[in-house]
Amino acid sequence: MGKNDWKKRDGVVFSTNPNFKYETQESEEQAATLPAEKQKLIVAIDRSGRAGKQVTLVKGFVGSDDDLSALGKKLKTKCGVGGSVKDGEIIIQGDFRDKIVALLTQDGYKAKRGN
Repeated sequence: MGKNDWKKRDGVVFSTNPNFKYETQESEEQAATLPAEKQKLIVAIDRSGRAGKQVTLVKGFVGSDDDLSALGKKLKTKCGVGGSVKDGEIIIQGDFRDKIVALLTQDGYKAKRGN
């Protein structure tokens, strides 16, 4: 048992049974990536928490982290800028909403421009 093991058991009732073992349900990572035609992506701009700098966010991807990283790398390469993939979102530095929507629709994704 680790030092912070109790954090995984928040909200669990205490048991007086000395042989009781708490078992956690491991959430399975979504292995199957939806086909491009069924993806509904939203391409939006964001400035909050970034010292006024603009970034383009691509939200709504359903699939594995590897496929999301591959799509993020492709978009960063096509736009010629930096970025990252965090928390199921693709972050592209700068305002490239129109270009990214065009690239995604060209690849068969259902992309919609947000704000």
